[in-house]
Amino acid sequence: MTDVPAETRTLVLLRHAKAEQGSDDTDDAERPLSVRGQADAAAAGAWLAQQALLPDVVICSTARRTRQTWHGVAMGMTGSPPEGGPAGPRPTVRYEPGAYDAHPEELLALVRTVDPTARTALLVAHNPGISLLSALLNPQGMEGEGLRTAEVAVHRSTLAWTELDRAAAPITDRHTARG
Repeated sequence: MTDVPAETRTLVLLRHAKAEQGSDDTDDAERPLSVRGQADAAAAGAWLAQQALLPDVVICSTARRTRQTWHGVAMGMTGSPPEGGPAGPRPTVRYEPGAYDAHPEELLALVRTVDPTARTALLVAHNPGISLLSALLNPQGMEGEGLRTAEVAVHRSTLAWTELDRAAAPITDRHTARG
């Protein structure tokens, strides 16, 4: 990992981990993570800790699978040798109903509300919105069909959160977590 100037803001986009298949009588927002998804979420947290990408602010969809993904990530960030690292200070966590089934512009609007003193923000959300947001922030950086489950896209910008806009935050790293 390269050194990042102090004025740089880092936005970490994370698609929720693998969820159980829904049934006709189950509300989509209530689908839980699968066993693999739970392991992948913890692996994503360990990777974030290893990369020193500990968030100051977390914006998380209120869907069950995203909340469970964030919980797994938080547990994975606490880490234990050899795969983990320090958890760092406790982030401010915001559960946002508007992040469920959101368009990229709606997700960007949520990111623009991040505390101006925060240097790293983590957004845990769903496809297609999270992948489309990544493509909006860096049109040349997104490959294929977008973010896979438990995939992280790290975007960096020197702009204030309120100024973040199209093509303003290049992807500096990507990682698909598998536990």
